[in-house]
Amino acid sequence: MTSTTGTSTTTAISAAAPDGEFAGVRVLVTGGTQGIGAAVAVRFAEAGADVVVAARTPVDEPPAGRFFAADIATADGAAALAAQVTRSLGGIDVLINNAGSQTYLPGGAREATDDDWYRDLDTNLMSAVRLDRALLPGMIARKRWVIIHVTSGQARLPGAASLPYAAAKAATTVYSKGLANEVGQHGIRVNTVVPGLIETPAVTRRLDRLTADSGQDADTARRQLIDRVGIPLGRPGRPVDVAEVVAFLASDRAAFLTGSQYVVDGGSIPTV
Repeated sequence: MTSTTGTSTTTAISAAAPDGEFAGVRVLVTGGTQGIGAAVAVRFAEAGADVVVAARTPVDEPPAGRFFAADIATADGAAALAAQVTRSLGGIDVLINNAGSQTYLPGGAREATDDDWYRDLDTNLMSAVRLDRALLPGMIARKRWVIIHVTSGQARLPGAASLPYAAAKAATTVYSKGLANEVGQHGIRVNTVVPGLIETPAVTRRLDRLTADSGQDADTARRQLIDRVGIPLGRPGRPVDVAEVVAFLASDRAAFLTGSQYVVDGGSIPTV
């Protein structure tokens, strides 16, 4: 969709029907080969976007668009990815910082080493900081577009076995708010999406671990996890549930929304 203001003409993210709402929009989804990232990539591609998905591990075929391998937990990896997508697409209009991983610490935070902390901070916080820093100049030059940081319900309800991960996600939330305040004057919107318990491959691995540790069958372990998390809707979310919120926030329907958190959790995370 094209909008005209005064003598300038810009390409807008349309709020039209979903099959064309992101036509011509260039989207980068990190951690985009499985789970939430894959659902987000498919959602944008189906709506006409030019999608790039990035992940550390190469895949034979991405869920949507084209694939770039990148380890964005490192400064060099993030810089290389930013340069690659800029050369390939000429820039990015919507950046979805979804990449992340969690160090499992059965002994709790007291057993977490410095390396455990640095690993989760690099993967979950600094990967987004570095990519934002590299790609923002192009967004600012065009005076618009969107950054979305995908965090975790653990930023509010940290687990004992994953405190470095939870702290990194909480830090990402604060960073996201500060960045939104800074770049809003340039027409850039920055928001945070906070998934609760979503049935992703990582959650499946968690359930497998619970099943093995308890000796119970998978269905029992799944029900106990849902009960322990306390989901009023009675089920985990689906990756597509998160993808729909991300797509809304990237569209012109959310043109006055920035610097906020949007929780997708079935009601399980306290509001304060």
